[in-house]
Amino acid sequence: MLKNKSYIGISFIILVFGIIFIPKIIDRVQNGNIVQGERLDTISNHTTENKSLQNIGPVPKFELTNQNNKTISNKDYLGKVFVLEFFFTSCPSICPKMNANMLIIEKFFFGNPNFGIASISIDPETDTPSVLKQHAESLGVKSSNWHFLTGKKDYIYTIANKGFNLYVGENDKVIGNFEHSGFFALIDKKGNIRCRKDNFGNPILYYDGLEKEGIKNIQQDIAILLRE
Repeated sequence: MLKNKSYIGISFIILVFGIIFIPKIIDRVQNGNIVQGERLDTISNHTTENKSLQNIGPVPKFELTNQNNKTISNKDYLGKVFVLEFFFTSCPSICPKMNANMLIIEKFFFGNPNFGIASISIDPETDTPSVLKQHAESLGVKSSNWHFLTGKKDYIYTIANKGFNLYVGENDKVIGNFEHSGFFALIDKKGNIRCRKDNFGNPILYYDGLEKEGIKNIQQDIAILLRE
């Protein structure tokens, strides 16, 4: 008898639950609101925001000489998305890896007239236009929009350290006698430095030019900027 009463009680609870809640669930499904809770909304909004590229500010003005003895300035890149690095041709450490990864980027967007690269030497006394031209040829560079740039040392160091906040310097205690970061800067068609956000929602500022993840990320973001 008690067992029958328990079944009746459970059945009654299920019936009440069905009458009250099932119509609401059906309504939420029909209106596409089934996942619109506060927590899920927060995750969704964060993901969308994380995909948007941040505007860090205008690229520093520069005017330098490329491997073909032609004057190139930041204005020559207007209308193009471009990637910028600081390096030197005799670098025995990170530069070969940076150059190799930049070649991957070049090949990925090869033939697109709206994409370019700027590689600025931090050893301009050695890296004359003719040396840079030989370096570009040895790398197998094919893009006419990839400029290897040189100029006065103090001028270049000011562009790097104060303009981009990408450290470069001389140090006779390190191999090669020069120090610099392995980061790539990404600039949009209007001449603004752009970047994605990290997993915490903070702008990364620059892209790791030494790791596969950094190269994959910058390729994705170049494609986004090319569509803008």
